[in-house]
Amino acid sequence: MRSEPHAFDAARAILREAIATRATPAAVVEVGTVREVLWREAFGRLSFVESAAEATEHTIFDLASLTKVMATTALAMRAVEDGQLALDEALSRRVSVWHGDDRASVTVADLLEHCSGLTSYMPFFNEPSMRGRAEYERAICSLPLEHPPRTQAVYSDLGFMLLGFMLERAAGATLDVQFDAISALVTPHRLRFLPPSDWRPRLAPTEVCPVRGRLLVGEVHDGNAWALGGVAGHAGLFGTAAAVGTFARLVLDTIARDTALARTTTLARFRQPSTVPGSSRALGWDTMRPTSSCGRLMSPQAMGHTGFTGTSLWIDPARDLYVVLLSNRVHAGGGQEAFRAIRPLVHDAVVEGLDGANE
Repeated sequence: MRSEPHAFDAARAILREAIATRATPAAVVEVGTVREVLWREAFGRLSFVESAAEATEHTIFDLASLTKVMATTALAMRAVEDGQLALDEALSRRVSVWHGDDRASVTVADLLEHCSGLTSYMPFFNEPSMRGRAEYERAICSLPLEHPPRTQAVYSDLGFMLLGFMLERAAGATLDVQFDAISALVTPHRLRFLPPSDWRPRLAPTEVCPVRGRLLVGEVHDGNAWALGGVAGHAGLFGTAAAVGTFARLVLDTIARDTALARTTTLARFRQPSTVPGSSRALGWDTMRPTSSCGRLMSPQAMGHTGFTGTSLWIDPARDLYVVLLSNRVHAGGGQEAFRAIRPLVHDAVVEGLDGANE
């Protein structure tokens, strides 16, 4: 691992301040290029308890919605390449309970672009009967659309749940089994759904869940993913910063050549910005905007995603750069917003530091 002298001092100071002000108890950052890791460092402790273990490079986080791009979008690319799924295919052909004139034109791509018309989120897990995929699928498909398809982009967990169900049916295997096959090719680091018990000492806790009545450690934070057994299209992955960084390097590599992740042409299609008015989305991925979590300095080609627990991944092909920032900011309380402001500051500091080091 190569380190640029002093290039990351400003970003390091921002993260130390985040720990000192209790925006999050723990954070791990990794910065790299397609070929190497430039910086990886851990900050804080696993919880706000003084005796808690220190965070390390090996700390494992609930990746939350990074699942959408690292698992579901990656599996969707494979399904498209294998002919199991078509982006322009009507959703009604894949989901028998998706019917109605208002939604007949919705396609698989619309779910990936968050423009199907589905609402963002519903706390189905509060319903005792909602504990299975069939129940979730029926409930999602029975919801009225918030707006006509492809007229607005509304970030939707529900759409990615449906994608997960479709991918499972198409491959005849659960998402975790499918993802393990990819993960084995991608990274030797810890990255998977349903973390085993021997991971527990390295797991960063999220928060005390009032529904489950316990502190969540190695148990998915998202309530709907929990009700679905910890494996879902929108959440459920756990991993280290090194594991997410290995995935980021593979994405950068796939932009230039075919890899174990996908063909270059497939990734190019998934990176293509949405034509929906006002949308910042591509297929699965978010893209660079001046107000996005990647800050102001990444190029217009940058692609990324965030996770509610306090995680983010941004990849900038034009700069040959990626930044992984993992935290358990929800441990500070479910309404904790301080870490949202920290993300763009860290990304801008990284870019400015590297630019200054290269002058």
